[in-house]
Amino acid sequence: MPPSENRLLSALPPQDYARLTARMTDVTFEHRGNAYRPGAALDAVYFPRCGVMSSVMILLDGSTAEVAATGGEGMLGYSTFLGATRSVEDVFCQIPPCVCRRLPAAEFVAEVARGGVLTAIVHNYTRSVLATSAHLIACNALHAVNERCARWLLMCRDRVGADEFPLTQEFLATMLGVRRATVTVAAGTLQTAGLIAYRHGHVKILDRPGLEAASCECYAAMRGAFDISG
Repeated sequence: MPPSENRLLSALPPQDYARLTARMTDVTFEHRGNAYRPGAALDAVYFPRCGVMSSVMILLDGSTAEVAATGGEGMLGYSTFLGATRSVEDVFCQIPPCVCRRLPAAEFVAEVARGGVLTAIVHNYTRSVLATSAHLIACNALHAVNERCARWLLMCRDRVGADEFPLTQEFLATMLGVRRATVTVAAGTLQTAGLIAYRHGHVKILDRPGLEAASCECYAAMRGAFDISG
């Protein structure tokens, strides 16, 4: 079954969609496959059609934390239209396969500069990313790990479009910026409550309403920023 189209591209008028996608190539990222590495050139932009890509900050001591998760609702490399030329994040496939449409950054920047519907879409998406980033900063600073874990699982579920997806405790610890032992406790609490089943590197959401109740307010705010329907 072919992947769904990226939502940003789907919002384009048919003529613009045909013209842009004709210049794109399809790229598939498997688990941990990199779109960008810290300091690497932002030479292309990517429009995911399925799967989830993670943007992770790596600090000097090697500690990491996810700063964004992007699926079919968004794009990677949008900051190039603001003049960015190099990535400050490690951006890789979190939930495979992630099939993306790829467009050279120079062509993307030129298209946005032309004005029109694509420009409005990219500007609106950028505002959504900024709003989500603000919520994420507050969430990481103020909310308990159990709530953040529930929020993260729900966000991934929305992007994948399925209740079950691959996930290891090590990876979840990286995404939340905590120790693996902390993730073990948080995931165990959600599992004991009957909200998720978590084993053999996979998680399955058993009770979505219950998981939403266990999450903090940031989940609804972040979902609303992109108008992602679960």
